Parts: sequence; structure tokens; C-alpha cells
Amino acid sequence: MGSGTSTGVPQVGCKCRVCTSTDIRDRRFRCSSMFETETTRVLVDCSADFRQQAIQFMPYQKIDGILITHEHYDHVGGIDDLRPFCVFGDVNLYCEADVSQKLRERLPYCFRETLYRGVPKINLVDIEPGRKFQIGDIEITPVRVMHGDLPIVGYRLNNVVYITDMTRFPEEGWSIIEGCDLLIENALRKEFHPTHQSVTDAIRFAERLNCPPTFLIHMSHSIGLHAQVDVDLPPYMHLAYDGLTLEI
Repeated sequence: MGSGTSTGVPQVGCKCRVCTSTDIRDRRFRCSSMFETETTRVLVDCSADFRQQAIQFMPYQKIDGILITHEHYDHVGGIDDLRPFCVFGDVNLYCEADVSQKLRERLPYCFRETLYRGVPKINLVDIEPGRKFQIGDIEITPVRVMHGDLPIVGYRLNNVVYITDMTRFPEEGWSIIEGCDLLIENALRKEFHPTHQSVTDAIRFAERLNCPPTFLIHMSHSIGLHAQVDVDLPPYMHLAYDGLTLEI
């Protein structure tokens, strides 16, 4: 639903060849993905572009749970736009306890004892890295990753591993993600960045995981044109794009 970094692509005011590209794969909402089985729908992150993503990519149906990776605005800025989905019942947001507290501070009107009409009905559910839980028929295991100096979480959903905003993966997490059938991981650009993986970093990470089919997310305009970069990646790896659907 969104494969871009915090500024989105095109970036406001930029006239580079990526931001002015007519290839729809070079237009990127902020990062978010929907995982679906026949009976369960789980959203990972509720991006600042959620309203537009929901209109463009989502059927208007119940969301069974939302997994939050961390509290940065580009990953949680769409929470208020969950209002229309609350007609199907309360929406459960799964996140670490410190993230839960930050969301209460930023959106206090969503968590008062008496809610005014129209406020999204949200339940915050605390999670911990390494502790499995179930949403419908999707088994979910949070896993610790480092976003620069900030500890955040990635997720294993059944046999799919989803990691965004990572620079370093602690050694104790490998047992959680090994043997996956699909890897979705971040790659901001080709050059080094202090708080996000580069393309080279992403390739090394996938290689250590024995190169499952891999799609890159959380990309900035600096990564280059989709059509050019994608062909230069290893054969098991591709750039994701908004609207991409994968079946496993």
C-alpha cells in the first residue's frame, strides 16, 4: 500500500528524474502493507497516507488488527483515518508498551473514558519481541530490530518476514526469521545512511537469510528509477511498488 520513505515520492519541491517520472512505480506513498488470508486482514503500520491508500488499494471491510513497528509519524500518522473502519467494530493496534504510551500522548482524544462522536475506537494491545500471538489464522512474532539507536520491531507473519527502517538486526532474532518464504525489507537508497539500510545492506541481509524472494520497501527518490534499479538487483530481489500484490 506504500513503499516510500517518510517524505514520500515525489518529494515536495523536488524536480529530480525520479520525482518527475511518469512511471507509476516511482510514485510512493509512505510505508504500509496489508496481509490477507481468506479469513483475516492485518495491516502493518498505519501510514500518514492511509486515507488515500485505503481508497485506492483496500476493500471496505473489517481490519482484524494493525501491527505498529514504531512511533514515527510516517508509520502512525493515519490512525485517525481509521474512523470509517470502526463501523465493523473496534480496531486493535498491536505495539510495544512505550509506543502505546506515545500514541496515548499524541492522540489523547482517542483514549478518554468518554469519547466524542466519530472518534476512532481503538484498543492498544501491548506486544514484546519474541512473544508470539495470533490474529485470526495469522501467527505473528515480533522481532527486535534497530533503527539507528532506536529499538523498533519487525514482524514474522506466518512465513513472511516484514522489516522496515532497520540499520541493524540483533543476533538473537535470527532464529525467529530463518526459513521464511518471503522477505520484505527496507532499503532507503544506494548510499550509506545512518538510520536506514542501503541497497547493499539489504542484499547482505537477504544473503544471510539464504536469499528468499525479497522485495525492498521504504525507498526514497535517491534510490533511482524503478525500471533501472530493479534490473540491477540480484535475481531473487525486486523493488516493491505501491499496489503490488504478492501471493504465496
